Amino acid sequence: MKNNRFARFAAAALSLAILAGCGAPQSSDSAAEDMGSADSAELTVFAAASMTETLNRIAEDYKAVAPNVTLTFSFASSGDLLTQIKEGADCDVFISAAPKQMNALDGSLKDDTDKNPDGLDELQSGTRIDLLENKVTLAVPEGNPKGIKSFDDLAEKLKSGDVLLAIGNSDVPVGQYTQKIFSCYKLDEKALADAGVLTYGSNVKEVTTQVSEGAVDCGIIYATDAFSAGLDTVDEATADMCGQVIYSAAVLKNSTHAGEAKAFLDYLTTDEAGKVFESVGFTTLA
Repeated sequence: MKNNRFARFAAAALSLAILAGCGAPQSSDSAAEDMGSADSAELTVFAAASMTETLNRIAEDYKAVAPNVTLTFSFASSGDLLTQIKEGADCDVFISAAPKQMNALDGSLKDDTDKNPDGLDELQSGTRIDLLENKVTLAVPEGNPKGIKSFDDLAEKLKSGDVLLAIGNSDVPVGQYTQKIFSCYKLDEKALADAGVLTYGSNVKEVTTQVSEGAVDCGIIYATDAFSAGLDTVDEATADMCGQVIYSAAVLKNSTHAGEAKAFLDYLTTDEAGKVFESVGFTTLA
């Protein structure tokens, strides 16, 4: 009997110990882990392809600022990104290489059918900013085999069929800036394409690659892409030739982490981020 009573007592004590362990407060490390998990957020950033290298560098710096935020980038032409947003793609922050694509989502412009033809209202109120300015340049492969000197020189060589030029498609900003340059020089793009002196890229990176590989004699790309690819540029388009190259940015209404998205957008306007942008040729505006 004594043995049975002892066994029952031991079993009861063990049960109490297990229950006490289950109800014990978490260690500070465990609590911190749970807190970090609760605060973590993954942001999807849609950005113009010309920002690839720069934003990847900034993302590394941002880890020290917001360690619980994961940045996932989708780089493409601003036109393609706009289409994806219109089709319902998840996006927290949008950065376009021209105001045109941002205008198409801006509810404050929904009564302006030229700027916002679909009357969309997809931007978080008060978050839209002009973030950066870039430049449109005439880049050449190593050694500049055709000896191209300037946009003036390019125009003459295109008319005589002496060069092969890479440009962006008409639905992407770099292609739209190029069309303005053609208009400035009274060049007929269709006639040039029919003459076989033009090749196209679906975004500025594709145009840059054609120049880097020497597949063309020159290409019209952004100054920042020329810098990143180590290409020489022989001329820079003026605002009179193609307008200003303004990069617009905003938080999207469908962001599931609007606070974190706004914080990241704010970080892009800091001196720290500005130094990275300026190191590759951007001019900071915000």
